[in-house]
Amino acid sequence: MIPVRDSNPSSTTPVVNYFLIAVNVFIFFIEITHPQGMDRFIYQYGLVPARYTNPAISEYFGFFDQALCFLSFMFLHGGWLHLIGNMWTLFIFGDNIEDRLGPFKYLFFYLLCGLVSGLTHFMFNIHDNIPVVGASGAIAGVMGAYFVLFPGARILTVIPIIIIPWFIEIPAFIFLGIWFLIQLLNAAGASATGIAWWAHVSGFAAGAILLGFFTRLPSSKFSERIKGSLERKKSPEIITVRTLRIPDSLDVMGKVEISAFEAISGCTKKVNIPWGFYNRLYKIIIPPGIKDRQKLRLEGLGLADDYGNRGNLFIEVRIRHTSFNYPDK
Repeated sequence: MIPVRDSNPSSTTPVVNYFLIAVNVFIFFIEITHPQGMDRFIYQYGLVPARYTNPAISEYFGFFDQALCFLSFMFLHGGWLHLIGNMWTLFIFGDNIEDRLGPFKYLFFYLLCGLVSGLTHFMFNIHDNIPVVGASGAIAGVMGAYFVLFPGARILTVIPIIIIPWFIEIPAFIFLGIWFLIQLLNAAGASATGIAWWAHVSGFAAGAILLGFFTRLPSSKFSERIKGSLERKKSPEIITVRTLRIPDSLDVMGKVEISAFEAISGCTKKVNIPWGFYNRLYKIIIPPGIKDRQKLRLEGLGLADDYGNRGNLFIEVRIRHTSFNYPDK
């Protein structure tokens, strides 16, 4: 299963998530252009358990070198596919976690999940002389947090059937639950070498557990001000709306969320409404000055009966108000 996108837009610009992706890409270019070769670079900065347990190896590395590897390993990758797969997953899931935690707490959360995954791999492979690299453990932590926070979000997923791609929307708790189960079964059965399965498992678990701690941590006024400055003025142009039938009628009801800026100025949205296996795209105009929970009626776009009668589609507009409290000047 390959995730394509999620249906859960963030309300702020995920600057830390973009920064992490940029750092990973930058360091990968350093890897492939390193004058002493990529393998030597990875052994120097990757996490190699035997460097800590084998005296014949550890004597070649100082304290700083040994400590640095528990951070640097999560920014290295073994190849283009490894890098692209990790960064794409981080791009899809990371913005929502940063949106919830704020940029500074998100950065520490990401690094701590990566550290937990590295320590777990070390404990399960204490004498291994093969370096482990990759952001997978830290990203697994992000996925674990997403599993807890947004279980009902929809993940557009492509499932390759021989050479034919099959696109399907899957609830996040199913997509991430299947992913975690695959990692756990592989880790327990040691079915493949060269992949740090326990790092994935522990990273996911750490993200799900640490999330509660990080959400309870108080944010500084500076952090809240930064988060407020990153708030998006506009919501996505295309919004997927899940509808519910209004009892005893052919009418259906859905909800869209817009920003406070869009509520004042008005906006035009493309509303994507799934009907069975099909998606229908409608263009709606939200007038300026609309109020929170005000409803728009789209005549004739509801359900139909056997006699050709059609109900209406009601769109309830929710306005996303900022929740940041700024200090008095």
